[in-house]
Amino acid sequence: MSNSALRLLSNICFVAGFGSIIVSIVIYLTVVKSGDPGYGERMGIFVGLWAPTFFALSDRFDRYATARPSVV
Repeated sequence: MSNSALRLLSNICFVAGFGSIIVSIVIYLTVVKSGDPGYGERMGIFVGLWAPTFFALSDRFDRYATARPSVV
């Protein structure tokens, strides 16, 4: 895999991490108001826990891209 592809994956995972945080807040606010508050809290926490994974993957892809020599 090329360095540019690894950097692209790193950027996608970074954005997905922030997207996960935003989506978890939206899920919490919409589901808690509409029905069972426990379900909304659990789903919000579940989706919010994806963020650290995406940030870790982003960091790993970035480190791997910088460690590899550039292939033309």
